[in-house]
Amino acid sequence: MARAQFQKGQKVWVESVGAWAQIEKVLPVWAKGFDEPVRITYEVGLGREFQAAELQLPAEDNVALTALGDWRVLRARNKWQEPADCAHHPFPGSYPVVVTDKADWGGWRVPGAEYDRDPERIEFQSRLIAASPDLMNLARELVETVSEAPDDAPPESLRLARRARDVLRQITDVLAAPDDAPRATTSAADEAV
Repeated sequence: MARAQFQKGQKVWVESVGAWAQIEKVLPVWAKGFDEPVRITYEVGLGREFQAAELQLPAEDNVALTALGDWRVLRARNKWQEPADCAHHPFPGSYPVVVTDKADWGGWRVPGAEYDRDPERIEFQSRLIAASPDLMNLARELVETVSEAPDDAPPESLRLARRARDVLRQITDVLAAPDDAPRATTSAADEAV
């Protein structure tokens, strides 16, 4: 018996053609006396039907998924202004630095003049950036939870999971030059939502 490995609308890599395509139709082949199809082919709009073995799911970007590490906000000393000159800052004499490496370097910094112009906005941005890996994991968990049983999920949960999936795609989809090896980042769980 055959089971569908892909579903309509899912993005797949067609190895024999060397191109990305979307599943347009799932075509089961039935035989008399069997409760399930004996074979399943897929129409992807490339002129013929393809077997599941000729199609591949996009791979996840492991750097984006596993190597985020511990992002945190540190305070750096403001070399350009004395604490008395910047008493209006939330933390006079310092500015936020988001570090994304265990060695407390690498990440996000802001020029002193920009910080001085709107320190509350920059403080908020630093906290948001530091929380981004946790927010990304939360969005991924929402998508996975809803994709396990999309028919049983409330409509609002489905809507939120679709938005979360779209945001995750903006973060994790890796665009490659046409000459490079193809690489994408959506998973089968993402496609179910």
